[in-house]
Amino acid sequence: MGAQIREYRQRIRSVSATKKITRAMELMAASRVVKAQQAVRESSPYARAITRAVSAVATYSSEDHPLIGEKDQVKRAGVVIMTSDRGLAGAYSSSVLKESERLIARLRDEEGKEVVPYLMGRKAVGYYKFRGREYAQEWSGFSEKPRFDIARDVGRRLTGDFLKSTEDEGGIDEVHVVFTRFVSMVTQEPEVIRMLPLEVVEGTEPPEPEDLLPLYEFEPSPDEALDLLLPKYVNARLFNCMLQSAASELAARQRAMKSATDNAEELIKKYTRLANQARQAEITQEISEIVGGASALAESK
Repeated sequence: MGAQIREYRQRIRSVSATKKITRAMELMAASRVVKAQQAVRESSPYARAITRAVSAVATYSSEDHPLIGEKDQVKRAGVVIMTSDRGLAGAYSSSVLKESERLIARLRDEEGKEVVPYLMGRKAVGYYKFRGREYAQEWSGFSEKPRFDIARDVGRRLTGDFLKSTEDEGGIDEVHVVFTRFVSMVTQEPEVIRMLPLEVVEGTEPPEPEDLLPLYEFEPSPDEALDLLLPKYVNARLFNCMLQSAASELAARQRAMKSATDNAEELIKKYTRLANQARQAEITQEISEIVGGASALAESK
């Protein structure tokens, strides 16, 4: 009986130590997600504005820019997969990987395209390395705190591969991004967007009168304007996706750690109750033994 009580007490100490860790991680995620939400709110208007500007230039110019025009035959598609660097975030990374698998299956099986993955986050890298799959390049170490220089490096690589010929140099014909859109603290949705070639019309709702694209005059030329705007568009959209993913990761981690803390509290209550029951049974047994011994002594006299 004493060994059972010691076991319960050891479990209580172990679960209590785990509870302290999960509680600390919950508080850290809660403090960081506020800054991540603010970063998303600050970057989203710029990303929408530059997309609108590039769409206007592309709509009202007659230039056939390589980053805008649809290719006659799409053979290779690049897929950027954004996951986390660390775990303990619930189903955050697995939902992104599942969405990417559905996208890759559609591109490969239904549309007959060769898929070239670009991985962001250690979870995606580990997922592909464990299964022995090939990928073009990886970036990791910044999922909770995205930096614009990383987005610029990723955008430079994607743009460079997009401009290469798929016949001779192994380039890609289109670029898709799989990330998690931050909707609220309780809702984060995996999403797929096609970044290249540029889709001039975004969304399904008709534009309002004040949202109509203005007419532009270009100086020195539309082609040079597009050369300057398109890299900024790619970098801004990538950075916004990275910020959305970071906020989603922190929100998912906060929920997961809160759930783990609540479960730890329930386990502590359960083991405390079992330890008390074992202690009461031990005391009852000791009293019974004392009473039995006293009765035996009384009868022997």
